[in-house]
Amino acid sequence: MILENSTVLITGGSSGLGLELTNRLVQQKNKVLICGRSLVKLEQTKKEIPEIHFFQCDVSVKKECQNLVEWISINHPECNILVNNAAITHVANFYDDDKILDKAVMELNINLLAPITLSKLLIPILTKNSNASIINITSGLVFVPRVDYPFYNATKAALHSFTQVLRIQLSKLPISVVEVMFPAVDTPWHNGNSPKIAISPEKAIDEMLIKLKKGELEIKIGKVKILRMLTRLAPSFAFKKLNQLTNIN
Repeated sequence: MILENSTVLITGGSSGLGLELTNRLVQQKNKVLICGRSLVKLEQTKKEIPEIHFFQCDVSVKKECQNLVEWISINHPECNILVNNAAITHVANFYDDDKILDKAVMELNINLLAPITLSKLLIPILTKNSNASIINITSGLVFVPRVDYPFYNATKAALHSFTQVLRIQLSKLPISVVEVMFPAVDTPWHNGNSPKIAISPEKAIDEMLIKLKKGELEIKIGKVKILRMLTRLAPSFAFKKLNQLTNIN
């Protein structure tokens, strides 16, 4: 994949891994479009990285996704890469939390339905341009879940499955479908409680960009490859070990 002189939409591009990727792609002479729910964060990112373009929207709402795509079609019709990065999680107990069903809907909408919706809406624009790609960001947790994430693991596993199918169904179109599986990364996403095994966002994005340049379609960052092997050889051990390393009792 050529990540120079492209126009890239990154959802959730104003914080964490999305922000690191935004900064790096701008440095590589790409036009970067970001979206997010927080206007404050978007404006702050614009101050830090003046080259970006942003659009405020909540990707969990279909109408706002449509508004985003309309903005792109009018102002940035050369957009050729979509990075479905936005995601949320709730650390919660399914039985004890009275708001757990609302949290489930929120995670499903942002982590799964938003990437599906944006992929569908943007394919007509992406495929008109060269070097077209959809990049879905998932996690090593698609293979083995963290027990304090009642929904996040499931949403990322579902996105993993959808990505595999989409890659085959779009194989006759001039568009590549890529999945990037991250390990725990030390970002504000963890609310100051990053697991001991977390790697830096700089290291994570470095490896992602190297593997994208090589043309890999299913990219496992850090120790995700080892985790995948463990789940095949000793699934019970992998489950126990991961939940020990992520500071879960």
